Order: sequence, then C-alpha cells, then structure tokens
Amino acid sequence: MARIFCIANQKGGVGKTTTTVNLAAGLGRIGQRVLVVDLDPQGNATMGSGIDKRALELTVYDVLLESASIAEARRRSDKAGYDVLGANRELAGAEVELVELERRDKRLKAAIAAVGDEYDFVLIDCPPSLSLLTLNGLCSAHGVIVPMQCEYFALEGLSDLVNTIKQVHANLNPDLQIIGLLRVMYDPRITLQQQVSEQLKSHFGDKVFNTVIPRNVRLAEAPSYGLPGVVFDPASKGAQAFIDFAQEMVERIKTL
Repeated sequence: MARIFCIANQKGGVGKTTTTVNLAAGLGRIGQRVLVVDLDPQGNATMGSGIDKRALELTVYDVLLESASIAEARRRSDKAGYDVLGANRELAGAEVELVELERRDKRLKAAIAAVGDEYDFVLIDCPPSLSLLTLNGLCSAHGVIVPMQCEYFALEGLSDLVNTIKQVHANLNPDLQIIGLLRVMYDPRITLQQQVSEQLKSHFGDKVFNTVIPRNVRLAEAPSYGLPGVVFDPASKGAQAFIDFAQEMVERIKTL
C-alpha cells in the first residue's frame, strides 16, 4: 500500500512544488512507483512534470467531484518517470462546489485508496492556503513534509502549520504526523540561515531531515523546460541533493 505524503506550507514561494516534483523524480530514479497529485489550481506541479495543464481532459477536479477515478484521470510523465493527477484553473471552482457536498474533506482519500496498491509513494502538492483542497490532502495523508527556507518569517509560518496539523490529527485524521522539515534554497554563506537552521534542529530534533537542498540555478531553470531538476540536469548540486533526499525518505518511512 502506498505511503501518502502532503508537501505543505502555508507560506507561499517556499519551494513546495519544486520539492514535490524533484522528490518524485528522485524516488523514480531509485526504483519507486510514484503518483504526484497536484492540488494547486495554478497547476505548477503538472506543468513542471512536462504535462500541458490546458490539454487535460480530466483532472483532480473531476476526481474530487467523483465524476472520474484517478485511474481515468492520471497521466504518465515519461520524461520525469512518474504518474501525475493534474490540475488546472478549473480546480479553483472546486472549493465552492465541495462546500455543499457530503464527505467534502475525505473525497481525495477515497479516490487514492482505489489505486493505493499500484504505488509506493503518493505525493500531494498542496496550495499555500488552508483551504478545502489542502484539507483533502491532509485527510488523505500519513504525514506532512514541510519545505522551509531558513529565514525568520518562515519560523512564524511554521507554528501556524504545526497547529493546523495538530487540529487535523485530533479531529479528522489520527494517522497524520509531521514526517520532517526539509531545508530548501539554503545558502551556507548567510549567517541568518545558519542560525535558523540550528534553531530548527534544536527545537525539532530528528524531525529535521539530514539532507539540505542548496540554492541552485538549475533547479530554478528546470520548470521552464517542463522537467524536474533531477531530470533536467542530474549532475547539478540541487538534483544530487534531491536524489539524496529521496533515499533518506525511503529509509525514514521504514521507521514510521
């Protein structure tokens, strides 16, 4: 049965989508079967996996409204090496439509359960707000991976996210836990980043992943080519870090 993880942070621009597609590609490289679920109406994880969101006939929107299954709506990204349940602007409308429906926060969970045996990992790219979409992701998941920049405001946002996860754990999904914090866009030359990194380790201990993702131009360029950085330039420092992170994830889930 697949291990299901949300990549979430209520702060925007922290590299959630970059983390999702590169972790997926890294896991694919080491022989894992991966499904990426794009829960963000911007559809960046879809485009970053080489799939044209405008050309999709079925998306995660149809799955949430139960007019299609994941098996019908998913697409294979041959270049990236994993399956994608894509999203586009239609998904923004799902917020309003879901409010009226039964089991509105558990629909993604039911859909993933139908294909769970076909994957080792399901990675859910969440939007940066706490919405019904994010809630569907959190209710589906075994755990949350939190990408974080080592900056002061990131610590502020983290406390909000931890509180949200605690509430979902208490009321909706007793399986949910923080799997780990991933330090991204890290520049060791900046003293503040070193200090925040140390604060994270002292406060969260072994919840902080050992792998650190460096600030890397090749990772930033990759989406414009419709590829994860791990595929676009496998030799780059950023790609190597994500492959290391994929291996660390495989090891970490053995201990859960």
